[in-house]
Amino acid sequence: MLDSATIHPLTQIVGSENVLTGEYDLDRYSADALNPFRAYGAEDAFDRLADAVVRPESTEQVVGIVSLAADQGITLIPYGGGTGVMGGTVPIRGGVIVDLSRMNRILEINARDLTATVEAGVVLGDLEDDLAEQGLMPGHDPYSVPIATVAGAISTNGVGYRAAAYGPMGNQVVALEVVLPDGRIVATNAVPKYSSGPNLNHLFIGSEGVFGIITKATIRVFRLPETQVFTTASFDTFDQGFDAAVELTALGIRPSLLDLTEDEDSIRLHLLFEGYREGVAADEQRAKQICIQTGGQDIGPGPTMEYWRDRRQSAVRYKAEALGRPRKVRWSRWGGRNFDYLHMALPVSKVLDYRKRCDLIMAGTGIKVAEYSLWSRPELFSMMLRPDTGDGVRFRANLAEVVEQVLTLAQDMGGIMEYCHGVGVKLNHLLARELGVSHDVIRDLKQTLDPANIMNPGKLGL
Repeated sequence: MLDSATIHPLTQIVGSENVLTGEYDLDRYSADALNPFRAYGAEDAFDRLADAVVRPESTEQVVGIVSLAADQGITLIPYGGGTGVMGGTVPIRGGVIVDLSRMNRILEINARDLTATVEAGVVLGDLEDDLAEQGLMPGHDPYSVPIATVAGAISTNGVGYRAAAYGPMGNQVVALEVVLPDGRIVATNAVPKYSSGPNLNHLFIGSEGVFGIITKATIRVFRLPETQVFTTASFDTFDQGFDAAVELTALGIRPSLLDLTEDEDSIRLHLLFEGYREGVAADEQRAKQICIQTGGQDIGPGPTMEYWRDRRQSAVRYKAEALGRPRKVRWSRWGGRNFDYLHMALPVSKVLDYRKRCDLIMAGTGIKVAEYSLWSRPELFSMMLRPDTGDGVRFRANLAEVVEQVLTLAQDMGGIMEYCHGVGVKLNHLLARELGVSHDVIRDLKQTLDPANIMNPGKLGL
């Protein structure tokens, strides 16, 4: 618990109404969308609540908070929209959660530069609305657009529905303003290419706030497309759809949406082409030819249009039912829906063999794959795991072991265990295994920038 010697200076920085210490507030801030059911071996991370929540409205106030924390050895946890699914904002050592939601100004939209400069707490949906008024759109389009923040998406390097064309959120970053653990401000330049030394933006992209607090970002934006064309191909086997996705990528055809999904009812490749009319027409025509050549059947735009229309509905429900509510309310949303969704990345040549090996791992465990999918690139492979019919108890008992084996298999085959949501507390224990000496380098950087380990401690294996 923090004493008055800490609470009082915080109230002087942000005002007493923006320092929260009540049990209700501490509970609702001390988790994201990860529930203990899916935190295998990390359940203890949920035992500790934050000691306080502070809500700054400016970079200067963030500097004041960080400087105070550095002087007193107080841990800080940056907090965006609370929509993460890996436990990246869980205060495993207590401390102060820094809620950046009041820093929500869109500072500039530059249609000439095709950039938008925003504060950390800007919600992606609000930015999308403002950009649309000027004939523009963001490139990052995750399910969580109605609730996630720009800095939160950068901190996890999230992947969205348009990633096939525009890449993950990190690819959208042009410049960042970041408050370091000692209170200094790093501000990179808003240019697309560096040759005078390394691009420090990449130190903070995907690093879950362990090196500093992002306070401002300049991101790339794009013109609204002249036209959109939806198409859907059905396949008899996942391998056929995979071959189509590989060929599209090899030819340089970049639809906005590329999603190959095999569930219990169908195997479908969902494609959305956006852009100028002539390019869209050519890409659509060639894509349909490729799908037919690999054994697919054109079943029209309907399934993909429905997929696109409903892509954000889970976020809308989460916002209405759970966002900002106590942890038990959020966790109870899952009810008896026992499942896990895993996102691995591997070299293209190893994906199909990896799938076969995963099937062997799960044989006889009481666990089945309800959905296989590729998202945006053929290297990015996902699986939804569910219990076999009538075998829910056995599923829970075996799930942790199966997930561990599946993720470490991806590592052993030259891939990675997560491409979409970050590491958080759920996968923290496997990061050093995956990175090897690279993790030692990350640890050295952490020791240099944050020797007291005040910034989101315990994340990234630090």
